[in-house]
Amino acid sequence: MPEISFADGGGQPKTLADYSGKFVLLNIWATWCAPCRKEMPALDRLQAELGGPDFEVVALSVDRGGPELVKKFFAEIGVTHLALNIDTSRNAMFALGTVGLPTTLLINRQGKEIGRLIGPAEWDAPDMVDFIRGRIAVK
Repeated sequence: MPEISFADGGGQPKTLADYSGKFVLLNIWATWCAPCRKEMPALDRLQAELGGPDFEVVALSVDRGGPELVKKFFAEIGVTHLALNIDTSRNAMFALGTVGLPTTLLINRQGKEIGRLIGPAEWDAPDMVDFIRGRIAVK
């Protein structure tokens, strides 16, 4: 994985290395992307169900409008379990070779990409949760 940098909701710098040792579902999205908006509640529910010391959903907004825009959107749709992460430069998109939004990467504990999905998904569907739970269980 290329090293990408972004900021949290408080403007503090973050990188994927901050999640070392965890499985990460990295979702690249934007508030202006209709499919992204539709899947965000499912990502929030997935984080509520599986999030913890072994797994994290990292929803990375590429909105140029900044964190206030994302905070407003999260409040409107009731997102309460996802941390706000933002890359207004969109450099992460280019570094990761993102060709469309949303794009989601599954990253293992060693920081290696083990899966990629371009387009929306029902992240909290039972078969998806079971699949991710199975990956997390592999130490």
